[in-house]
Amino acid sequence: MTANVKELRNAHKLLAKLEYQPFKVDKGYTNHSLYVNLTDKTFEIKPVTEQMKEIFIGGRGFGLWYLWNAVKSTTKWNDPENEIIISSGPIGGITQYPGAGKSAVVTLSPLTGCPIDCNVGGYFGPLLKFSGFDALEIQGKAEKDVIIFIDGNKGLVTIEEVPDNFEYYDTHQLAEVYTEMFADDEFDKRNVSVVSSGRGAENTLIGMLNFSFYDVKRKAVRVKQAGRGGTGTVFRDKKIRALIVKYKGVTGDSNAPADKQKLINAGLRLHREIYELDKLQNRMREVGTAHLVEVMNDYDLLPVMNCQYGSHPDAVKLSSDVFKEKFFTQGMPDGCWYGCSMACAKAVDNFELKTGPYKGQKVVVDAAEYETIAGVGSDCGIFDPEYVVEANFYCDTYGIDTISFGNIIAFAMECYERGIIDKEVTGGLELKFGNKEAALEVLHQMARGEGFGKIAGMGVKRMREYFVEKLGADPKFLRDISLECKGLEYSHYVSKESLAQQGGYALTNKGPQHDEAWLIFMDMVNKQIPTFEDKAEALHYFPLFRTWFSLNGLCKLPWNDIEPADNAYQPEPNKVPEHVRNYVEIFNGVTGKNITKEDIIKQSERVYNFQRIFNLKMGYGTREYDMPPYRSMGPVTIEEYESRKERYDKQLKDLGYDIEGKTTEEKLKMLREYRENQYQQLVDAVYKRRGWTKNGVPTIEKVKELGIDFPEVIELISKYQD
Repeated sequence: MTANVKELRNAHKLLAKLEYQPFKVDKGYTNHSLYVNLTDKTFEIKPVTEQMKEIFIGGRGFGLWYLWNAVKSTTKWNDPENEIIISSGPIGGITQYPGAGKSAVVTLSPLTGCPIDCNVGGYFGPLLKFSGFDALEIQGKAEKDVIIFIDGNKGLVTIEEVPDNFEYYDTHQLAEVYTEMFADDEFDKRNVSVVSSGRGAENTLIGMLNFSFYDVKRKAVRVKQAGRGGTGTVFRDKKIRALIVKYKGVTGDSNAPADKQKLINAGLRLHREIYELDKLQNRMREVGTAHLVEVMNDYDLLPVMNCQYGSHPDAVKLSSDVFKEKFFTQGMPDGCWYGCSMACAKAVDNFELKTGPYKGQKVVVDAAEYETIAGVGSDCGIFDPEYVVEANFYCDTYGIDTISFGNIIAFAMECYERGIIDKEVTGGLELKFGNKEAALEVLHQMARGEGFGKIAGMGVKRMREYFVEKLGADPKFLRDISLECKGLEYSHYVSKESLAQQGGYALTNKGPQHDEAWLIFMDMVNKQIPTFEDKAEALHYFPLFRTWFSLNGLCKLPWNDIEPADNAYQPEPNKVPEHVRNYVEIFNGVTGKNITKEDIIKQSERVYNFQRIFNLKMGYGTREYDMPPYRSMGPVTIEEYESRKERYDKQLKDLGYDIEGKTTEEKLKMLREYRENQYQQLVDAVYKRRGWTKNGVPTIEKVKELGIDFPEVIELISKYQD
């Protein structure tokens, strides 16, 4: 430890401390959670009840339950009673099965006003559990910047004020300095995990959180992101500079499973599949999720220029092979938790920054995922991999969500090119598609809370409203081209030709995020769900199955980004039935319970419906909030239609429309009427399948069936029954 870091450690002022006897994990749970109030600097250790475990399981479920009890219907994201909850779940922390180091973050979103949940890797969640807590619940606001430190070996929790001379604000510095500060030596760094954000989270509404892990091969601190909905903005509003957990002694038995052999058996099967098949399937160990760039481009699903188009000839410049050869370090064990042989968390080593406050410095960059490449790259018409890595680094260290950032810049660029905004609005920036220098300048302005970056940092919804109010822009057209729903920016797949994916985005609880349902290939390519009822069934099952990962501390990628060799020949191959059996086995192996694959869906259905009702509590959660922007449903402009004229003309003819002699504007109107009608029919079918009213509210019968018929739930939904 350097002398400077020692001095900084001693300069932190102790405000409050809690000494406790660390609680042992038993069958995936410690049966306790830690509550911290930053306003009055108090702590409380709460029991985790059997009812909580039965109904809410862990992870996202625990977060929603604690938040529900903490806030009122009038609570805003920046009110002191809003909370940040971090919880791993019963499976989180096992080392025998790939992708089992995840945790969930839950808070009220600055973008949506509703609960947001993020599933994030890194070591914090598992180390928090092994330190004795199934969840960390933070409420209130500090007067000055603080850290919260948890020592799971000593049984000590502290709130400490950050000294005035502590000049580190951004994640790549905070994670490194606090890891060094709290580790005893180099080897001990793997036992420390830091949650932090950056100055961008403080000055925008799209802030995100970084969860660290120490890469022993690179001898560098790396991070994974809880990216969506403004989690980092809430974090910095509470004046938290960092959360630090330290726990030494992780073993294969730390989760105290009921039957460890079940975990070993399931893990061996998947490790073998990854070793033998990954190089033949998605090459996750080589390029991570970047392999999707060329796939999406080939199928006309890659967002280009604010999702006007689905492919581009220059997309090859952003292909996974380019990143593999030029940037991604190969041959490293790139898992973000022990035992993950999928190793998809690639990194760029020794990248020299070309702009911003850290210009000239060489850094390790958490390698660009597909969403980042598509968002900050192709969707902005920028096909420069060097720019993508630079923007990725700065988004991460500033604490800015790359998905939202990409959408914001793409939307602003289209507005600029259509004359809706000009240099007077942008502060002199020529914000045209492809202008990487302008995009990076906006990013740095967002971090500083200055210039056009201050407007952009509000997010697409508020930026659109600003253009309407201040500039007199056409509200209908801007709504059509702004890729947000419920206030959250879309993740980066073009859904125009997949009705099911349109629902998969807009019918989400938290907003359009692909971790609920990604049905494009089932629907558009493989034609497996042709009817409204088929689509509704898929939009029932897959969001619930994916919810389950966030309840248990699991990553989605080992489920279907690697598949058994004979999976295509199995019944319902899109569900990857062998892996579903694995999840049943590891849940039972950890908890000692005896659930079935049907119980997985039932467990998720309780939490999913509860989250929908939570939206209702906050003033949302009805049908009107499930309406997507038309850009996600079909072509908005003449240019869009004519870029795929043969496709759209054929569709109209096949539907029985007479298009002979019709103008493009007339054909656009025909297509729009048809697609919007189709979407409304889909919504009816989905609500019916989910057991909701036609207004999108769970019925009293449904909540009773699920066992979430708490008095306040019944009172709330009774007002909305048909």
